[in-house]
Amino acid sequence: MLAARFPLIYIVSPEEEIAEKELIAIAESRKGQIFFWDYARGWYDNNQDKSNPMSALARVAKAGGTHSVLFVMKDICTLIAPGSNGQIIPAQLALVREIKNLARDMARDRRTLVLLSDQLRLPLELREETTIIDFSLPTATEISILINDLVGKKTSLAEPEREQLIKACQGLSRCRISRVLAKCLAKYGKVDENAIAAVIDEKRQTIRETGILEFIPVEAGLESVGGLENLKQWVRVRANSFSDAARRYGLPSPKGMLLAGIQGTGKSLSAKTIAAEWKLPLLRLDIGRLFGGIVGESESRVRQVIRLAEAIAPCCLMIDELDKAFGNINSGGDGDSGTSRRVFGTLLTWMQEKTSPVFIIATANNVELIPAEMLRKGRLDEIFWLDLPNQSERSQIFKVHLSRLRPQRVIDNEFDFDLLAYRARDFSGAEIEQTIYDAMQEAFSRSEEFTQEDLLGAIANSVPLAQVASAQIYSLIKWAECSNAKNASSRVKKENPLEVDE
Repeated sequence: MLAARFPLIYIVSPEEEIAEKELIAIAESRKGQIFFWDYARGWYDNNQDKSNPMSALARVAKAGGTHSVLFVMKDICTLIAPGSNGQIIPAQLALVREIKNLARDMARDRRTLVLLSDQLRLPLELREETTIIDFSLPTATEISILINDLVGKKTSLAEPEREQLIKACQGLSRCRISRVLAKCLAKYGKVDENAIAAVIDEKRQTIRETGILEFIPVEAGLESVGGLENLKQWVRVRANSFSDAARRYGLPSPKGMLLAGIQGTGKSLSAKTIAAEWKLPLLRLDIGRLFGGIVGESESRVRQVIRLAEAIAPCCLMIDELDKAFGNINSGGDGDSGTSRRVFGTLLTWMQEKTSPVFIIATANNVELIPAEMLRKGRLDEIFWLDLPNQSERSQIFKVHLSRLRPQRVIDNEFDFDLLAYRARDFSGAEIEQTIYDAMQEAFSRSEEFTQEDLLGAIANSVPLAQVASAQIYSLIKWAECSNAKNASSRVKKENPLEVDE
């Protein structure tokens, strides 16, 4: 870009020092000059123009253009960032206009103005003149070199554990990796298996700081889910699909799945157990937090999510309640000047073209609202329909929850699971769990241990959603029958969609 005389470059990098070193190396390779400015210290070579960006830009304007010169300005991106309505205020107009003028002048010589920031905050007035570059987080190879430089021989990790440490570090900046390893050296005198746990804690903190992604701890695997045998079988067949052996075999990484179904049938729980079964970290994307008030901010956040997920890969990315996030796109009822459609388009493109092992687990209640282009093969591997549990599955659900709460009483056969399941017809998994807690609460109030009679009483006092909103649920079940969605359960469909196996 410098050789092609690009006048204005906007670098987005969470690691300012790394970006600086890279720019210095580039300037030296071109036998050119490089100058840095920030709001607090001014130009680094003479400490002039502190707190005065207009004066700093005047130096750029006066510089000769016969030699390659890089002017790197920090903090100025904050000063020209557009407001919540996407417009700049009058106080910013002079800065934006001068940068625009400079871009036109520098296109004729060898000067380049570089704006350095940790996130993209570019006014619309500068979009045409500016080239945006994202500095990526370190790759596995770079992390390996960094560990060698920082740790040297102060490690007791064997090669498999070292590879595990490198994978754990993916998604962290060089600064954070250095900090965690230094902490391990200070605490233990060496880098051992404790470093892996420390890195995971640091990663959890990093993800939390984004405000968009959430690191979900996963422990229990598929055994903690009652029923859904077809879904479980699909997951087990692909248990090793993210391994190096699968890559050598020529098998691409699974792309993702959509879990659609009635509320309370275990969609979010299934997402957690899939990640646990595959031994992959689980990230949850909060779609609502993607949308920012500043023009271009939402798109920038999507790119941040994609960059972080790919850096952490292999991983699972859960997008909860997809229908609520993008249900109004086709009808044009989003009311946000096209932001939802642009965010949706960015996600679609990434889902189609991504090569990194990021497995997307999307969930939806009313799948009819989701745009059809999201559901086609190539973006998702499979669509699973999670129906109301049948008699056998309800029995399994009761057993799973009661085994967790009162394992010895389950071993002693104190509960008649078939009877409980029969009485709880039309109940979802979440509603079954709630009836158990209701029974426990009732018994606790009497200072007694809960019994099967308490469970039957709680069931009798509960009205399941399938009876309250039967028309809505019937419509969803009919959609599942007419679509290409696979039933997550192994039962055969009935003529009456709300009929329950006995």
